[in-house]
Amino acid sequence: MRPTQSAPPTQSEWFDSHCHIHDERIPDGGAVAVEAARQAGVTTMVTVGCDRATSLAAIEVAAAHNGVYATVGLHPHDAGNGIDTIVDLFDTPGIVAVGEAGLDYYYEHSPRDVQKTAFAAQIHVAHERNLPLVIHSRDAWDDTFDILRAEGVPANTIFHCFTGGPDEARACLDLGTSLSFSGIVTFKGAPEVQDAARLCPLDRMLVETDSPYLAPIPHRGKPNQPAWVAHVGQFIADLRDVPASTIAEATTVNARRTFAV
Repeated sequence: MRPTQSAPPTQSEWFDSHCHIHDERIPDGGAVAVEAARQAGVTTMVTVGCDRATSLAAIEVAAAHNGVYATVGLHPHDAGNGIDTIVDLFDTPGIVAVGEAGLDYYYEHSPRDVQKTAFAAQIHVAHERNLPLVIHSRDAWDDTFDILRAEGVPANTIFHCFTGGPDEARACLDLGTSLSFSGIVTFKGAPEVQDAARLCPLDRMLVETDSPYLAPIPHRGKPNQPAWVAHVGQFIADLRDVPASTIAEATTVNARRTFAV
């Protein structure tokens, strides 16, 4: 039975494991979004780079706000830019992960072979730098798994914005990765993602907004922001019939361990 979210999320400490608060579409800008998140109990955020420009913007935002951390990555949409356009940014102090990296066969803004090359190269960086890997995988499960097996799964690998069902969840978990759930889990048309959220062990779960995208119910259709990550956690808590504080505590501990912050 699908839960309803009639009550507001419980105030707890939350960790938004994946957002883009440097994005110009964040309502009223990154500084306002960070303060709104603080007021909502979101103490820590990871803002994620997708190419050189957005990785630099993420680094700048992270430097300006305590509790905000940056990644450097090359999104599959931008894979054609080549790993050489971002590799020097990994020397920036405080970078907490590689990514988001991976494969996207839904849009295919970059040719598949180019995406595969960029993904494998970023896995290599994660190994070389001993950094977590943040994966974007859409309609590309088999190739994603094949490349991970071939290159070796970096410690603390995360499937961000998990959109699979129980079978994909088990495959990810069998590889030793964690699953990060976004506002998609709250959508009426996502029963398989909800099933995956029920089965995911609490010690392998993270929550995120992916803001400014994928605002959770009851804010669906609006530009998303980190303050709303609690709605994702509350929904998962209702799915699993546990207090929201249980999800908040587990996912915050997991995210702090994963990103070493």
